[in-house]
Amino acid sequence: MAREEKGKYNCSACGASTLLWTGKCPSCGAWGSLEKEVPLAGIGGRSAAPAKVVEVDSVVSPSRLSTGFAEFDRVLGGGWVPGGVILLGGAPGIGKSTLLLQTCGAMAARGVKILYISGEESASQVALRARRLGADNPGLRLYCDSDLASGLAALGDHGFLVVDSVQAMKAEEGGGWPGTPGQVRAAAQMCISAAKDRSVPAVLVGHITKEGRIAGPMLLEHMVDGVLTFSGEDYSPYRMLRANKNRFGSTEELGVFEMGEKGLLPVDDVSSLYWNKAEQSVPGVAMTMVLEGSLPLAAEIQSLAAGTAFPYPRRTARGIDVNKIQLFAAVLEKRCGIGCGLFDIYVNVAGGLQLKEPASDLALCAALASSVRDVPLPGKCLFLGEVGLAGEIRPVTRLPRRLQEASRLGFTRAVISSRENQLKGAPMETVRAATLREALKEVMR
Repeated sequence: MAREEKGKYNCSACGASTLLWTGKCPSCGAWGSLEKEVPLAGIGGRSAAPAKVVEVDSVVSPSRLSTGFAEFDRVLGGGWVPGGVILLGGAPGIGKSTLLLQTCGAMAARGVKILYISGEESASQVALRARRLGADNPGLRLYCDSDLASGLAALGDHGFLVVDSVQAMKAEEGGGWPGTPGQVRAAAQMCISAAKDRSVPAVLVGHITKEGRIAGPMLLEHMVDGVLTFSGEDYSPYRMLRANKNRFGSTEELGVFEMGEKGLLPVDDVSSLYWNKAEQSVPGVAMTMVLEGSLPLAAEIQSLAAGTAFPYPRRTARGIDVNKIQLFAAVLEKRCGIGCGLFDIYVNVAGGLQLKEPASDLALCAALASSVRDVPLPGKCLFLGEVGLAGEIRPVTRLPRRLQEASRLGFTRAVISSRENQLKGAPMETVRAATLREALKEVMR
C-alpha cells in the first residue's frame, strides 16, 4: 500500500493549521473547513535562478497617490502606495461604495486612469450614483461582472483598481460559489498579484458579518497591506474611517465624514464635534481633550448621581468602561472623603464618543465628585491627567498639542499634573496638582 503523502490541513474559515484532519476545526469550530495542503516539490532545494539581494538604502521609496480627501490621506498615512492593497470593510449602506466613487472621481479629475470592478451592480447603477456624486469624470472606467479574471485582464495601463466587492467575485481556482472561503481567498490573491505586478494601488471592498468582522477567512486580513473600517450610527450623519492594520502608516488615525445629499464631506472642525458648548455650568459635567491618533477631540463627560435606598447602588456607563466608575468611586471615597456608596451613578460621554485612554481619568473623577456634591465645575475648564489608586495625578502624552487645540476652542483653564515637564509656555492658565484631593479642592471651593 502506497504511503500517504505528508502535508498539513488548513482551515478555510480562519486559516488555522493542523497536522491531522478532523471534521471540525479545533480553532474556530467550523465544520468541514479543513483542506489538505501538500508541500510543493522543490521547496528547500536549490533554486534555478540566483536570489535577488539588494541593499535597503538603494531601494527607492515610491511616491504616494493622494485620494483627494485630506481625512482619507491621513488615515492611510499620506495616500495610496503603488502596489499596496487595502481592504475596506463596513456595514451595508454605510457608504463604502460612495466613499470610493467620490475618491475615484477626484483622482480621475487629476488624470489618473481608474478601473472600477463591480460584481454587485450594473454599469448603469454605478454610473447613476457617480453622476449624483459628481464623480463621472473621464478616466473612470467600469467593469460590471463577477468574472474577476476578465476584469483584471482589462487593467492594462490603469493607475488605480477598485474591486467591489471581493465576496461577489468568482475565481476559477477557488472552486465553489462566490463568497465561500476558498473563493474569497482565491479572488483576493488574484487582485494582490495583479496590483503588485503592475505596481498599482488597489482597494477591495469587504462585507461585514453580524459579528462585526469582515466576511471570509481570517487569512484575508493577513494577505492585504491594510484593513480599513468604515462605521457610523443609524441616527447620526457622521461616518468614522479607521485603520485596523496599516503597513504604510499609523493605525491610530481617525477620519470623520458627514453623509449628505451629495455624498460624503470631510468634517472641518472635528475637535469640537462632541462638545455642545453650553454657556451655563451644570453639576456633573467635566471637559477633557482626547487624542485619536494625531487628532485632538474635545470630550464632554456627564455624570448623574441619584440617591438610592437599595444596598447595592447601580453603576451605568455609555462611552466609557463601567469598571472605571467602580474604580474611581472607590478612589474618591478613600482618598478624598467623597462617598459614592449611597448613590446610583450614571455616566455618559456626549456624542457617542468612546473614551479609552487614561488622559480622561481626571475629568471622570471631577464629573463624579461634582455630581455627588451637586457643585458645578468652573466653566471653560479642562481636566487632563491619569489618576492612580493612590490618588496621584500622572502626566499625559502630547500635552502641548491638547492645550493648543483647547485654547483654540475657547478654554481658558486646565487642571494638570504637577509632574508635567512638557510645558514651556502654556497657551492658557494651568492649575498643577499632585493628587486628586488637591485638584478637586481648587475647582470645587
